[in-house]
Amino acid sequence: MWKYLALFCLSAFSKELISLNSDILIDARYYGTNNFVGTRVDGYDANKCFLSKEAANALKVAQKLAVKKKLSLKVFDCYRPQMAVDHFVRWARDLKDLKTKKDFYPNEDKATLFTKGYIAEKSGHSRGSTVDLTLVRYKHGVWKELDMGTPFDFFDPKSATKSLKSGKAHNNRLILKSIMEVAGFKNYSKEWWHYTLIDEPYPTTYFNYKVD
Repeated sequence: MWKYLALFCLSAFSKELISLNSDILIDARYYGTNNFVGTRVDGYDANKCFLSKEAANALKVAQKLAVKKKLSLKVFDCYRPQMAVDHFVRWARDLKDLKTKKDFYPNEDKATLFTKGYIAEKSGHSRGSTVDLTLVRYKHGVWKELDMGTPFDFFDPKSATKSLKSGKAHNNRLILKSIMEVAGFKNYSKEWWHYTLIDEPYPTTYFNYKVD
């Protein structure tokens, strides 16, 4: 059974970004505590997804392609306020805070997260046309994520889209990549979950509205 999420636009920036209103599942990781920071991130006050109108429409196309394969998209993050990016930066500079290391960066020294590009002071997400997502299948009454080889936001070379050369997870990554590329998105090669609309409408604008 499909779970429909009826969301409404944020009036403060409805002309630029709109809510995702479809059968796509939303698990806004930065709204909860299951993320590399280990707490709710600044700017996330609701389990919602906002994107530029162009990106939202393209994502609906991707969802239709997924449904044809008896799958669904599941979104982890969409538009990301600059205040959230600033929160990430503060977290990365606090080298004593290692409570999420085992789950999100077990093989990396936290001091290298900046130099290796896992954390940055600006994010394409803040432009409103980038989305982090995976594929899920409905089985035995629940939605189950497909095996992608690593979890979302796993800071490790294994998370690179083409780091796996064979196997189920490798194939699942390629299925997601194919769906998203047909819909007009391009993949960030270091993260299998990260896609940006090729023709994004606000390529130089970094929004800072709360998600609520």
